[in-house]
Amino acid sequence: MSEGYKGRIGNLIRDARKHRGLTQAQLAERLGTSQSAINRIEKGQQNLSLEMIARISAAVDSSIVDFGVGPTHLRVTGPTTLSGEIDVKTSKNAGVALLCASLLNRGRTTLRKVARIEEVNRLLEVLGSLGVQTRWLNEDNDLEIIPPKELRLDNVDEAAARRTRSVIMFLGPLLHRSDAFELPYAGGCQLGTRTVEPHMAALRPFGLEVKATDGSYHANVDRAVQPGRPIVLTERGDTVTENALMAAALHTGTTVIRNASSNYMVQDLCFYLQKLGVRVEGIGTTTLTVTGCESIDVDVDYAPSEDPIEAMSLLAAAIVTDSEITIRRVPIEFLEIELATLEEMGFVYDRSEEYVARNGKTRLVDITTRHSVLHAPLDKIHPMPFPGLNIDNLPFFAVIAAVASGQTLLHDWVYENRAIYLTELNKLGAQVKLLDPHRVMIEGPTHFSGAEIVCPPALRPAVVVLLAMLASKGTSVLRSTYVIARGYEDLAERLNQLGATITPFRDI
Repeated sequence: MSEGYKGRIGNLIRDARKHRGLTQAQLAERLGTSQSAINRIEKGQQNLSLEMIARISAAVDSSIVDFGVGPTHLRVTGPTTLSGEIDVKTSKNAGVALLCASLLNRGRTTLRKVARIEEVNRLLEVLGSLGVQTRWLNEDNDLEIIPPKELRLDNVDEAAARRTRSVIMFLGPLLHRSDAFELPYAGGCQLGTRTVEPHMAALRPFGLEVKATDGSYHANVDRAVQPGRPIVLTERGDTVTENALMAAALHTGTTVIRNASSNYMVQDLCFYLQKLGVRVEGIGTTTLTVTGCESIDVDVDYAPSEDPIEAMSLLAAAIVTDSEITIRRVPIEFLEIELATLEEMGFVYDRSEEYVARNGKTRLVDITTRHSVLHAPLDKIHPMPFPGLNIDNLPFFAVIAAVASGQTLLHDWVYENRAIYLTELNKLGAQVKLLDPHRVMIEGPTHFSGAEIVCPPALRPAVVVLLAMLASKGTSVLRSTYVIARGYEDLAERLNQLGATITPFRDI
């Protein structure tokens, strides 16, 4: 590589790093190298392999040099024994909801320790196209959001919007800002038919009607329509409840939402709305009573709580590799059923006294996993709305059941076709039998061995395959891992810090 090219590539890397709000030390940490090495790279004083450039591109979420390369893949060398301590990061789903809810506020919103994931990046691009100013404040991932006086609803970044399913949660806050607007169709995980009708049923009482044509939602609002009686959600969905909450926040009357989700991200949204001056009663129950404000214009600072799904991911990583690690800042009230189920299967762990999250509300503990000999549970494992076993945590029991002795039945009744992705574990040596689109039978214990697998298009099954690769003998390759980056921040790098050997690469 000639000196001139090295200098130009170094400048590109420096600019991309600064655009992402990263220091040289942070970038070095993500790449497992030293700050002095990053300094040399940016000054054009370091030879770079194409794989290193691809890794830097992934770390700063920017294509530094376009070689016509494809997506990022992960090479995993196992079997792995993990050790050390790790903090659970803040909730992906709460962060996404709070970004949408920031549109309710005409003042400045500062969110603390936001999950810096692709789903958040896409929403920030959508917000930016509406005229919202956002900036990362520091290395702790604190995020400042300042809305314009008038949103540019005719300027939505369609490419970013189509790469996230969360854009549907703009309907609740935006119905207060315009009588007519359009949003591109939502994308995201391929989990079967996730109809928008439950959202419409929740928002029609506020005068919203949506027609889906030409790849967009065409929204119209009739201001004469107001909620006259309690809104009863036919589906106790998280995002449906959040949309209804955000619509109610700027409705000056009192709105009662029945069969509401009381899940972790909904609670974080409620706590944020309270900081905005909205009165919310019944948090943690299935009946929410919201007394909204005519307008909201306050400078507010909020810290979302930790992510129970990431905590479950880390627990599964420890269990599958039979490792002893300490997982700090676990939101215990949203993992109690999962832990009780694991205890029935023979899981042994230590648990600290409870303490309170930065939001002042959510209960946290530290968990240290211990060597365990697992057996299949007596009954099937199935999800339920909170306080039941979380639907997003169910897939992790597939890889856990694979290392337990006996037969385990998982019943994923919510999604039409997510269970089928769990059969990808068979390529690594598991015995996962698909009984129908919703049920799998898993026979253990499994002696995993390495294989090359294309990443499933659904987030949690994709991570489940990655965790099984940690326990697999030899080298595995997981191809096209963007879906994991949608929901996890630096998962491979963080597992490496616990002793895993995971190398990102691209086909050159």
